[in-house]
Amino acid sequence: MSVTPRGARAELLAATRALSWSTSFPPLFDAEGAKPASVLVLFGVLDDIPATTREASVARDLDVLLQRRAPTLSSHAGQVSFPGGRAEDADADAAATALREAEEETGLDPHGVEVLAMLPEVPLAVSNHRVTPVLAWWTSPSRVAAVDHAETVEVFRVPVAKLLDPANRYMSVRHYGAQTFRAPAFEVDGTIVWGFTAMVLHAIFDASGWTIPWNEQDERPV
Repeated sequence: MSVTPRGARAELLAATRALSWSTSFPPLFDAEGAKPASVLVLFGVLDDIPATTREASVARDLDVLLQRRAPTLSSHAGQVSFPGGRAEDADADAAATALREAEEETGLDPHGVEVLAMLPEVPLAVSNHRVTPVLAWWTSPSRVAAVDHAETVEVFRVPVAKLLDPANRYMSVRHYGAQTFRAPAFEVDGTIVWGFTAMVLHAIFDASGWTIPWNEQDERPV
């Protein structure tokens, strides 16, 4: 009799079949001219958690790799984001783009990363990109740090348990001209995660069954 693997990695794999993006992503202003890009959504086991098997890990044992963009960049300046960037002709696919960009930005060793799935494209209106989130599992974590400070000023691993804590969640509110957009956001130890990155994390957490009920009526401007 076969046994279905249980644990965080298995739940992430199952989430790829249940995940659907919210319609709250602002539409592209030039859909035909939008450029393809990828980001690496990399989950790993916390450094201080004994690693027995990958199936043994649960959501509270995990962290996710994030970075803070340089304040001088033309788009998303100073924001917390996933590693990633625009596709290049030499990239075999969206996963290759995400891994290459993550290595360039954070110094991670891509050989220690298992790609779980390439998720459906998401429109990123601010920079007019079609972004593919690449869901991945850190099988052998490597040292990471900001490589090029002109693009990235900080690289860090955020505990998933802190992101899931209802006390660290709220609904961000941002105005674009006459339009108002509301979307999930996180604040962990003074670090605010909002916009595209927060919306992707929120959708993955929901699809994985990890979300803890939080106050969606708590609205704050960003």
